[in-house]
Amino acid sequence: MSELTFGTDLFSEFDRLQRQMAGLFGGFPSSIRSGPFGAFPQINIGSTDDSIEIVAFAPGVDPQKLDVSIDKGLLTISGEREPSQPEATGDDMRTYAQERFIGTFRRVIELPQHADPDKVSAQYTNGCLTVSIGKRETSKPRAITVQ
Repeated sequence: MSELTFGTDLFSEFDRLQRQMAGLFGGFPSSIRSGPFGAFPQINIGSTDDSIEIVAFAPGVDPQKLDVSIDKGLLTISGEREPSQPEATGDDMRTYAQERFIGTFRRVIELPQHADPDKVSAQYTNGCLTVSIGKRETSKPRAITVQ
């Protein structure tokens, strides 16, 4: 039998193993609605009788640098998040870990057929971009009177 040894930091070994497993299975989503690991911004999608509501969680993004567009049934949210920490001069600062995403991003969401691209509004509040897309009149529930 071989002897299994670990370094002094067992948690770093588990972290390394988790990254290897994520890399191995990264191309296979766990469900049809799963997005890529680490996708930014993270989103919630919901629906009311009158609209489709999409909330994109994008803290630290300048609303002026956000671009929201709809084309051929696809909603695209793109923009850029800049570093929040001041630039270090010279060799003063060394980064050991960075979990906050910085840089440009683009997220594409396929919309249902009953979404009306002419009825769209977007609002950015407290780090959340809320996009409301109206539904076509023909798809809304309606009561039918029986005679």
